[in-house]
Amino acid sequence: MSSTDQRWFHRRGDLARDGWESVVDESTPDWAHTGIRVAHLTPTDSLALPELGVERIIVPLSGSFSVAHVEGRSTSTIHLQGRQSVFDGPTDVLYLSAASTAVLTGEGRVAIATSPTDVVKPSRYIPAADTPVELRGAGRSSRQVHNFGTPQALDAARLIVCEVITPAENWSSYPPHKHDEHVAGCESRLEEIYYFEAAPVGGSDTDAQAAFGMFSTYSSPAGEIDINAMVHTGDIALVPFGFHGPAVAAPGYDLYYLNVMAGPDPERAWLISDDPAHAWVRDTWNGQEIDSRLPYTPQKEGHH
Repeated sequence: MSSTDQRWFHRRGDLARDGWESVVDESTPDWAHTGIRVAHLTPTDSLALPELGVERIIVPLSGSFSVAHVEGRSTSTIHLQGRQSVFDGPTDVLYLSAASTAVLTGEGRVAIATSPTDVVKPSRYIPAADTPVELRGAGRSSRQVHNFGTPQALDAARLIVCEVITPAENWSSYPPHKHDEHVAGCESRLEEIYYFEAAPVGGSDTDAQAAFGMFSTYSSPAGEIDINAMVHTGDIALVPFGFHGPAVAAPGYDLYYLNVMAGPDPERAWLISDDPAHAWVRDTWNGQEIDSRLPYTPQKEGHH
């Protein structure tokens, strides 16, 4: 692995700190606008989120959680029903304003998307039923996107957050694209975090820890980067710049990733530029059907 890979790609547990399995924040070298915290909680665990000046979206990956949060003189507890796994359709999530602190309890795996900001937007509970579900691409480039934290769905200060489910053998984050230059109306500057999970298809007896996908990021004029990695549950890729994609689900294994984005531009917008060498691939989707395995719902994918 090159030094670039080690800087921008981290295996599960490599970023462990203070009871969290992984922590990315402004203390991460050469990282400024986004963060993520991932933890596996048992019923006796509690994890504090004491910092002000950070907006957060709490995303149950598996299991259920309670969030006791304080904002000014207001104290409340929100229960997140969660889900069995990330392959069981959308979950309810909680957006916490930059004026909130919180304590998290529950049982299962949870991710918290973060971005430092002094702008206070209203905290908001988003039920799973209110999450916009988008089926993107076609054919072997079909994937399912849960847009609970995008500008169209959530009034946040900086965060843009979504999660993507890619069925086995399909490609996503494709064509490779970038968002590392400010070009008004065309491209925005956004740091991006990919948090991955993978699982065997169809209730296979295969060891779940063996489940994997592939992920690539490569250089653009904004900077040199080289990630070509086999990704497993809990792995994290940081994309400060560069063309990223594809993310590929291997045969036999479904792939999930949580995307956390924010950047320095005044407008909160996800504007991308495809790699010109591969942009033509989008036209080949015309007339192709969406993968019939989608959408994944609790009824359809409860075997995970």
